[in-house]
Amino acid sequence: MLKEEALSKWNKETTTNEILEGVDLSGVKVLVTGASGGLGEETSRALAAAGASVIMAARDNTKNSEAKERILSSHSEAKLELHELNLASLQDVRSSAEEFLSKNESLDLLVNNAGIMCTPFGHTTDGFEQQFGVNHLGHYLFTGLLMPSLEKSGSSRVVCLSSGAHLICGVNLDDPMFERRDYDGWDSYGQSKSANALFAREFDRRYAEKGVHAFSVHPGMIFTELGRHMTEEDMARLMERRKAQISTDEDANSSDNMMSPKTVEAGAATTVWACVDDTLESQGGHYLADCQLGVPLASEDSSPGSCSMAGHILDDMAAEKLWELSEELTGGVFK
Repeated sequence: MLKEEALSKWNKETTTNEILEGVDLSGVKVLVTGASGGLGEETSRALAAAGASVIMAARDNTKNSEAKERILSSHSEAKLELHELNLASLQDVRSSAEEFLSKNESLDLLVNNAGIMCTPFGHTTDGFEQQFGVNHLGHYLFTGLLMPSLEKSGSSRVVCLSSGAHLICGVNLDDPMFERRDYDGWDSYGQSKSANALFAREFDRRYAEKGVHAFSVHPGMIFTELGRHMTEEDMARLMERRKAQISTDEDANSSDNMMSPKTVEAGAATTVWACVDDTLESQGGHYLADCQLGVPLASEDSSPGSCSMAGHILDDMAAEKLWELSEELTGGVFK
């Protein structure tokens, strides 16, 4: 694990290799969802290169196998295992977790990385709005089912991929499925990313005493397959939303910094930092960005920067209510 003095030297340009320089993760078992490409593949590569045994979970077995081969081509000694996980079906999630538990007693790190973004309106197998269903509910259930292995580890972490898009909106607890309001792909994505942050916050409140901590992370803007559903109109609407939040030249510079793209290696760095930095042990439930602790917005009208976090992801009451709703929708698997 990392030394305490490393906490302040990282920034938005820091890469996974820099975070893990000199770190030995031999004997550490990791499961990464959405490992078949982009941030998930890079997270898997970086942790495996540092000696961890990495279980690469993904929906598409062919793409996942190709990602594994790419990693092995540069790290022939990497300990990698493929695992099937379809977050759009609660039954598939249960089957996936059951298979994992049949082969593994403990799990040190769970990285809930998989997700979809700004998709057309649609539903999961169980009838949930698909971004809320895949990005939040699928991971909520999967994490709950894997709790025996996380607790068995004695000291483990759950890292949830949120996003700066959480600033778009909080979770509409009265209508999370867009049944009584017009659907907007960005509102849906923002809601799901707020849900990821709130889940990490409430999870840590409930399980920190058992030695299992959780964090949510904003990787930054990275061009990966995550944006495959986006149209030019979708991107234009996002930029208009950003412009509406800018009131000064200083705010514009902050916004430009937030929207400037990162490499995949820099994008996955905050996830890896959340996995291995010992100084974060006392910061469970926190939102992280650019390898730093998130900074609360002064007000809802403030212009956000790359490390900004909205007040609605710090709302403990909303976090608890979301947990209760998620428990009801997925069947209640946490103890």
